[in-house]
Amino acid sequence: MRAAELLPIERQVAEAVSSPKVTVVHFWAPWCPNCAFEMSKQGWASFIDRNPKVNFIFITIWNGGDGDGRATLAKHGIGGQKNFQLLLHPNGSRREEDKMKSFLGLPVHWLPATWIYREGKQRYGLNYGEVRFPVLQQLVDDAVESWDR
Repeated sequence: MRAAELLPIERQVAEAVSSPKVTVVHFWAPWCPNCAFEMSKQGWASFIDRNPKVNFIFITIWNGGDGDGRATLAKHGIGGQKNFQLLLHPNGSRREEDKMKSFLGLPVHWLPATWIYREGKQRYGLNYGEVRFPVLQQLVDDAVESWDR
């Protein structure tokens, strides 16, 4: 996908994930029960805190114009971390025929979804119901390692 075809939010994320640091891009919505479950006390806040050298970008999608969910995240201790950024996708529609279905040319069809990048390359893409954080930690650790084998 050419940069000219990307939305401004996609260009912003593409630039961020081009970093040599690992970047986790997490698609979520405040109304999503699976997304809420992941925010339990052993969830995202702890995971972000345990990985200070990893950048985290949460993108609020399919929220029907109800904002970016900043207050929901704050209730769970997410958002004040230096390695955290929250973005709101401009198309918040939840209607199947109108909602955002791809990002950076890749399909998005489930919430939550988490993509792991390093140096502009997607290392892992997860579309799931709820993440098991030990599995996510392993994937982040693997993405940190050199792939020059």
